[in-house]
Amino acid sequence: MTFPYKLVATDLDGTLLRGDDTVSGRTRDALAAVTAAGAAHIIVTGRAVPWTRHILDDLGYEGLAVCGQGAQVYHAGERKLLTSLTLDRQLAGLALSKVEAEVGPLALAASRDGLDGEVLVGPGYRVQEGPLPAVFVQDPAEMWAAPLNKVYIQHPDLDDDALAKAARAAVGNLVDVVMAGPGVVEILPLGLSKATGLSLAARRLGVKAADTIAFGDMPNDIPMFAWSRHGVAMANAHEDLKAVAHEVTASNEDDGIAVVLEQLLQEPSGPAA
Repeated sequence: MTFPYKLVATDLDGTLLRGDDTVSGRTRDALAAVTAAGAAHIIVTGRAVPWTRHILDDLGYEGLAVCGQGAQVYHAGERKLLTSLTLDRQLAGLALSKVEAEVGPLALAASRDGLDGEVLVGPGYRVQEGPLPAVFVQDPAEMWAAPLNKVYIQHPDLDDDALAKAARAAVGNLVDVVMAGPGVVEILPLGLSKATGLSLAARRLGVKAADTIAFGDMPNDIPMFAWSRHGVAMANAHEDLKAVAHEVTASNEDDGIAVVLEQLLQEPSGPAA
């Protein structure tokens, strides 16, 4: 059985994971068939390592994972951080003040750096229900006491797209702003994206962008699609990502990744343009 790509890059939430945070048997089998055919599978997620590790363990995943929107390249088999990029806290504070000057007070959370970095949640920040651990702090100054990968922002009135747009306009070239999922707008180091982390991981594997197919569902996957040879958006994807995708597959609930991989495993021709 042959496969036309050397690397399969998959986002987690809304893409590889179903709504209950599990990976279907069909998708597991398709990924196993792809790796048996000689390709590598890399998970590329906005989640930092502490929020990703349990999923990798459940999958029996021992390769590289790109976490924290590209900030971290993690070796799952060795349980080791290979690269880690932190957010300049002084720049982030300045950027936040500029955003609040435009839209009013924000609710904040922050992801600390490291293999066991906590996610600190400040007053008023709405945390999505689920198993992911978070530490609630009453004094926002606590969030700035140790190195961070990113800061999460929420606004009491603006929706995700409007907040991301306003924040991007306010911060200029101090930091980057991405919308990574429902209720998840993030401030990141300038120039950081899933593409930068994926390119570092791919280089370690000796694989090029031209050998890569990528799957995603949110605007933070746009740089990964731009870097990869072929970008596949899920049916449930944000319209901004669908607009730049080469193809749209079924939803994360309907094994969209498996649908594409199974078809590619059956095709004798080379990769799509």
